[in-house]
This record gives sequence, structure tokens and C-alpha cells, in this order.
Amino acid sequence: MKDIRKHARDLMSGYCRVCPVCNGKACAGEVPGMGGLGTGSAFMANVAALARYTFNMRLVHEISEPDTRVSLLGLDLSLPVLAAPIGGVSFNMGGKRTEEEYITAIIDGCRQCGTIGCTGDGVPPFIHEAGFAAISRAQGWGIPFIKPWEDKELYDKLAKARDCGAVAIGMDIDAAGLITLRKMGRPVTPKSLDALRQIVAKVGTKFILKGVMTVQDAEMALEAGTDAIVVSNHGGRVLDHTPGTAEVLPGIAGRLKGKMDILVDGGVRTGADVLKMLALGADAVLIGRPFSICAMGGLTDGVAAFIESLRTELMQAMVMTGTPSVDKVSDRILYRS
Repeated sequence: MKDIRKHARDLMSGYCRVCPVCNGKACAGEVPGMGGLGTGSAFMANVAALARYTFNMRLVHEISEPDTRVSLLGLDLSLPVLAAPIGGVSFNMGGKRTEEEYITAIIDGCRQCGTIGCTGDGVPPFIHEAGFAAISRAQGWGIPFIKPWEDKELYDKLAKARDCGAVAIGMDIDAAGLITLRKMGRPVTPKSLDALRQIVAKVGTKFILKGVMTVQDAEMALEAGTDAIVVSNHGGRVLDHTPGTAEVLPGIAGRLKGKMDILVDGGVRTGADVLKMLALGADAVLIGRPFSICAMGGLTDGVAAFIESLRTELMQAMVMTGTPSVDKVSDRILYRS
């Protein structure tokens, strides 16, 4: 992992510093790039919110080989971690890898380790085209996320996503605030409840809505028929001064748990962070920037190495908190003062 990160630092120079702690402080305001919007406070809030939670350490038990497997969206995964949809290698990561190299590494590395990668969307077209092609080569083992474009472009891309055989399709509605698209003359917009209902009805496969930060939006996503949500503030890249996702997750999970799959991203860096998010009510997590760093630094092998390090850390945290399996995570493992 040290070699992978060093190589990534060389390749991403000027776009990502590959900091020892990826917390958004050094890259505040660097959008395009890998930073958070404006002051960077929303990016930093994701990391800080998760760090505020600590574990109750329990070791009087017989758990030595905890089960990290999870069933999500009808898929059997080896651990509750997905690679978040990130694209735009040329203007966010330095362009020293091609979009095809990058997204193939994400999809193939996740598949090799028994989990699944998501692909991004944007301008120019080769971003989503590279993602669709990588998913097609992987026999549909990937989840493309489409931005909330105007109707014709949206439905054209949803059709292409279906054609690549994807096991599920997502829409990152939080992309409505992306500066990069606005600068390119291609702004995207929020969707009404009726519009969301129509999208879900036409998509023809499992549908995920990413960018949910309130109970109200989560309930409307359920009403519209979505199969899953991702509690996300787009890595702090679309609205300054939002709370961290770990702050809002418990309230959303408290109302929607068991009614739909609940995923979350934002500030997850280690297997212990994964376990915290599960204890706060998530069924699984998405991880963004660390996957990008490992894909840039080591391609498929880099992605696989990162996943295996997460698995080891997750299992260790489960043993140390007396957690037998990811489907039996309790908030009792979190320390309450």
C-alpha cells in the first residue's frame, strides 16, 4: 500500500496530495480536483463526524472469524463496501491514467475481491462510455450512476446503462450542484417527486438514489419506489457547510431501516470506519477518494490491495467489539459517554 500511494502521489501531483490522513484540509476549495467545495467544511465534516464515534472494546466472547458477507440489492458481496462513482480522471486526478484504465481498475479490482464498483458520469462523453464499456466487459458486474440531466439525455443514458447489463443503476441527484458541469455549460438539476417516480418506473432494474441527506428526501425516495439510497453530500463537493453523513445517518436509518437498502459514503477510510457506519444504521458503505488513489497508483492490483486491507481491518474491529457478522452489528458497540 505504501508503494501504491507513493506512485499515486507522483501521478496525481497538483490534483491530490495523497495525504496521510485524507480529511479535506489541504485541498479545500480545489474543485475541479479532489477537494471540497468552498471552505471544504462539508468534506472535513464527513471525516470529523465519523471520528467522533469510538468503540466499546469487548473480548470476553468466542468470535475469532467474523462473517463480513452481505446481501445487498439482491447481490451477494464479500464485504459491505462498494467503490463510489467517481469519474473525470483528466480534470480531477491529473490525467496520467486514461479514463479506461482507471475505471477498468475499479470494476475489475472490486469484482476480483467479491464486491462491486460504481462508475461515474459527466462531460465529456468518454467518462460514462468508459464506465459502460468496463461494466459490459465484466458481464454487468458494476453499477453506473447517471447524473440528473434533462429528460432526453437522462433517458438515453439510462437506456445505455441497461444495455451494458448492469446489475443496478443509480442516479447521483446530489450532482445538481457540481461546479465542473456548470463551467462546461451543462448544469444538472434537482428532480421532483413525480419526475423521480417516472424515472424509477422506466429504469427497468434495481434503482439507487444517491445524495440523500434528510429524512424527508429519504421518505420521498421510498415513495418514488427506489430500491436503495446513498446518504451522501457528494464528498463535500456540491454544497459548503453541510453536516457530515455520520451525523444524519442515524435519523434516516431510524425511519427507513428495513424498508429499503441504506448505503452511506463520506469520510470512510478504514475497516473500522466501515463498522462505525454499519453501527449507525447503514447496510453498506461507498468509498470514493481512497479507491481513486489506489486505482491511480496500482490499477487493478491497487484496488484489490485496498479492499483486502479494508477486509482485514473490518474483521479486526469486529473481533475487538464482539461482532459476529455484519448483519448483526449493533449500535451498542459504540461508546456512549
